[in-house]
Amino acid sequence: MNRYYPEGILFSEPENLAAISSLIGLEEAMHTGRILEARALLCDSAHNLICDLPCRGANVRGIIPREEGAIGIADGSTRDIALIARVNKPVCFKVKRIEYAADGATAILSRLDAQMECMESYISRLESGDVIPARVTHLEKFGCFVDLACGIPSLIPIDAVSVSRISHPSDRFYAGQDIRVIIKSREDGRVWLSHKELLGTWEENAAMFSCGETVSGIVRSVEEYGVFIELSPNLAGLAEPRGDVSPGQQASVYIKAMLPEKMKIKLVIVDVFRAGYPTGEMNYFFEGDHISYWRYSTPQSEKNIESFF
Repeated sequence: MNRYYPEGILFSEPENLAAISSLIGLEEAMHTGRILEARALLCDSAHNLICDLPCRGANVRGIIPREEGAIGIADGSTRDIALIARVNKPVCFKVKRIEYAADGATAILSRLDAQMECMESYISRLESGDVIPARVTHLEKFGCFVDLACGIPSLIPIDAVSVSRISHPSDRFYAGQDIRVIIKSREDGRVWLSHKELLGTWEENAAMFSCGETVSGIVRSVEEYGVFIELSPNLAGLAEPRGDVSPGQQASVYIKAMLPEKMKIKLVIVDVFRAGYPTGEMNYFFEGDHISYWRYSTPQSEKNIESFF
């Protein structure tokens, strides 16, 4: 019955809003084991999460006790910051029980139960090469953290984000962004992810450009022998050295030559400048739900860049 998505996706669905807005809806969810979502209003000093249950005509308080807040909280393998960070955001839960009193009711909720069910019924059944939706939660220099479903976290290492190298995952993603990820492996309860294989091969990306065009790009690195400029997340070209260029600048570049056998694109910089353009949505070349093998390299190239799942 339950569907397993990153936290926040179910929150605005009419069925969810109806369930958290009445005692009858909460009682039904308790008996059926349905996973709901509500906004965490605060995290108290004991690190219990207090949730907004806007029940019409009733005073209902929703609480996720600390030990019910996430997998690993009880044994210390998950730090309490995982609970604190949910304040003012949707959280998933199952209703454990409802305690009634003269002045209202308290719904005891469990995010842990929702996550345990998600792990057993969804995450544990994923195989290497499966492609699933995920939501970006936060970005660190070494990678992008995502919510696979029900707040269960995983990481895309920075070198698995795209073929074109970036200095920080914020060059590619933003918090709250919905993306697609590839299951690379599962080990000891952890899920390892990749992303770059969804962004196309050299040929697929190069087909979007032609010699003689002047196109937009982003300066990614400046070397003694030239300037690497990203044309798309999985495609970069090389321009001749230039003194007024630095990583992160926007650029307009002339495409001088395209060499499939070497997987190289020769560029001429027309202009470089600073601009705060927002990070765009991902252009996924692969739209399926499972990938077993991916080869970035062109058939003519002696260099072999590939991935097996």
